[in-house]
Amino acid sequence: MSSHIDSHQHFWCVSDGKGMWPTPAEGPIFRDYGPADLVPHLTRSNIAGTVLVQVDPTEQDTRKLLELAHSHKFVLGVVGWIDFEASDAPERIATLAADPLVVGLRPMLQIIPDTEWILQPRLTAAVQRMIDLDLSFDALVKPPHLPALLRFCERHPLLRVVIDHGAKPCIREREFSDWARWMRVFAQQTNARCKISGLVTEADSADPDVLKRYVDHLLHCFGPQRLLWGSDWPVCESVCSYDTWYGVARDLLHTLSASERDAVFGDVAKDFYRLNRSSPAFVARPIT
Repeated sequence: MSSHIDSHQHFWCVSDGKGMWPTPAEGPIFRDYGPADLVPHLTRSNIAGTVLVQVDPTEQDTRKLLELAHSHKFVLGVVGWIDFEASDAPERIATLAADPLVVGLRPMLQIIPDTEWILQPRLTAAVQRMIDLDLSFDALVKPPHLPALLRFCERHPLLRVVIDHGAKPCIREREFSDWARWMRVFAQQTNARCKISGLVTEADSADPDVLKRYVDHLLHCFGPQRLLWGSDWPVCESVCSYDTWYGVARDLLHTLSASERDAVFGDVAKDFYRLNRSSPAFVARPIT
């Protein structure tokens, strides 16, 4: 069995009062979460490593995450943030990418009111620098962003793109058809990957019967070779534990062969995020 990887987890510190999110409205997850909180979950679920993803749209937050990553060997890569609109964005990207643990970038598209923001010509130089440096692009989007994201993917076919959280379908409202159509389009017309992550939050439920229709559709569209499992921890804690979501995801994918499950739970993430390059000995790295 291949080593399993969590392709999407976070750390944050609310006690310093500097972050934009989470806010007190998030209730149980409005507290500090760090490596010591995550390690027991990784151990119980036999997860060999993780991809640590930014939460705040600041380079300072990304630098803090990199400090944690270098101190904790289970973090195999960091998806950070830079200001894509800055005049020196390409240079900032190059500076950040000098750290071998930087594997990608994520502008927080879901919080930008303009759903076509990503299509601005002035962002092209920054995107091209990502391509030149072989960095991935995490698309944090909701269904209204999908038309523009499709045009973006078509405009930059050499950029490695992954859709976070299955594009956040409105599972709680049981909306399906329009989202399903767009996922099919992305699978057929682009090279994008897609994360099976964040779905319990969108459903406000870890009930497999609620999630099955959406996971099955992603599997049907993208296949196991283009899907990555992620915990979205500690966001998932607002609905269920890390261990519960991992178990539910495994149950939902139980019909896959062993090699297909290994793909979704690790091999695709290793390839997409170039984790072998950033952490060549990752299989042997102990959880610390």
